Amino acid sequence: MVKRNRKLGILLILLTLLIGIASRKFPQFFSSFLAEYLGDTLWAMLVFWLLGFIFVRKTSFHLALVALLFSYLIEISQLFHAVWIDSIRQTTLGSLVLGHGFLWSDILCYSIGVAISYFFEFLFLKRSNG
Repeated sequence: MVKRNRKLGILLILLTLLIGIASRKFPQFFSSFLAEYLGDTLWAMLVFWLLGFIFVRKTSFHLALVALLFSYLIEISQLFHAVWIDSIRQTTLGSLVLGHGFLWSDILCYSIGVAISYFFEFLFLKRSNG
């Protein structure tokens, strides 16, 4: 049975948040490629880590599927524009969570981010759980 370490989960969440926000707020400290795509990749990783923190006994594969579905749905929601949701997107938190416009590159970044998280967790859990 899988059981995640919540202390490690908090560390991963905070580290991912810090790097992700830094990539958006201070893009001059990153290569142009990283400044463009790192935030979206880390966003999906954060979704995976948050799900793992909440659902400590779910399999990594299950978390990956849910993280991908959630991330894709958020991206698809960016095709929908109504005054109420666009006003939420104008706030800092709304912008970070909901984004603004649909991009296929974001779908790719989310896929890569979840894959990276899954791979690292798979390696870690494989070692720590036998």
